[in-house]
Amino acid sequence: MNRMPEDFLWGGATAANQCEGGFAEGGRGLANVDVLPAGPDRRAVMEGTLPMLSCDEAHEYPSHEAIDMYHRFKEDIRLFAEMGFKCYRFSISWSRIFPGGDEPEPREEGLRFYEEVIDECLKYGIEPLVTICHFDIPMHLVTEYGSWRNRKVVDFYLNFCRAVVERYKGKVKYWLTFNEINMLMHLPFMGAGIVFSPEENKKQVQYQAAHHELLASALATNLIHEQMPEAKVGCMLAAGSFYPYTCNPADVWRAMERDRENYFFIDVQSRGAYPSYAKRMLEREEIHLEMEEEDERILRENTVDFISFSYYSSRLTSADPEVCGKRTTGNVMSSLRNPHLNVSEWGWQIDPLGLRITMNALYDRYQKPLFIVENGLGAVDTPEENGEIHDSYRIQYLQEHIKSMMDAVLIDGVELLGYTVWGCIDLVSASTGEMKKRYGFIHVEKENDGTGSLKRTKKDSFAWYQQVIATNGACLL
Repeated sequence: MNRMPEDFLWGGATAANQCEGGFAEGGRGLANVDVLPAGPDRRAVMEGTLPMLSCDEAHEYPSHEAIDMYHRFKEDIRLFAEMGFKCYRFSISWSRIFPGGDEPEPREEGLRFYEEVIDECLKYGIEPLVTICHFDIPMHLVTEYGSWRNRKVVDFYLNFCRAVVERYKGKVKYWLTFNEINMLMHLPFMGAGIVFSPEENKKQVQYQAAHHELLASALATNLIHEQMPEAKVGCMLAAGSFYPYTCNPADVWRAMERDRENYFFIDVQSRGAYPSYAKRMLEREEIHLEMEEEDERILRENTVDFISFSYYSSRLTSADPEVCGKRTTGNVMSSLRNPHLNVSEWGWQIDPLGLRITMNALYDRYQKPLFIVENGLGAVDTPEENGEIHDSYRIQYLQEHIKSMMDAVLIDGVELLGYTVWGCIDLVSASTGEMKKRYGFIHVEKENDGTGSLKRTKKDSFAWYQQVIATNGACLL
């Protein structure tokens, strides 16, 4: 009882749009993630309130080169293998396979690239965990079809899924249909390519797009299960339990409401139906979802096998408007400042016990295996004169979170498939577009202004995580 199960999947996680680069190589088409600029306009573009449908000369676009994993993936995977990774989570760029999104046939060059990535993982005994859609959608589907608000995009997504599943079946066992599917409600353009016009009912658009993504996820789950009965398909939630600000019942109720806003997506994907609270909410908001006759059956019959999630922080909320101004600055999802927690350099509240609380809440709710596919600390790393990077703060953060995770498994009995540290190699921050917000065990020599050799260097945390994996977590207890 002092180590994780022998088949536990330790590893790391990245996303194509934050590490791959090569955005216009190999016939790849433009995607929504390619037009997210660095700088002060980034948040408004991500929210869909500042339309940016192409790149211009006035902005920098950090995803275009990122850390150039497109050309360096063999070096990077070799380093992952040296750490002892059992699993590597990565995503597939939709527009690298289908440049416009609506072509009938995939591009061979794109399929071959990801096959090489998968084969490189398998060469070292690393299990690939593939995210089919990590926020990105071809810009042609945004400009010509309105992105996920249009039901036609469901068919285009399924065509994309069919191409990758048929090509990689037998090599990939674990699949995620969408990354942080609930991000559609917080950053609609980054999360789903949604741009709003001034006269639109934003919630109507968001929930209609959400229905189409949920439908697409169910159909993709069915497709994968038909092609590979042994494969496991998961959903993915941006998680973190909401705490009530006080024991006032009104605060407790508000925390429950905020949790439900996130659970809504996973309730549908895991249980196969819209929950009663969501149906009533849609009625109150006068939101009418356009659904076809077979939609409810499709959702009901194609639920996921496991629940994956990201965890960076817990959240705090209140029903009292007088305290609602004391908010943190870093989180995408708004939260009150919790006086009992420290914060990162970007304002993210650090709550290791919150991970155990969140795991128990999810497992109690769904009774399906969990998979932590993102957890990590974004921080400024300062290399010494000799190039060494002593990131003891990252080791402390991860150590406390992993110990809390192990308590949930070994003491509470939560079933957990694996743990992949976010940004196992430094990459472009999704929220800020910065390089200086680093998560990795491996330093990449690149600065916010785009300069740098892209040289890879092991940090102190590299050897530390290597030992955690080698002992299956026993070195922490």
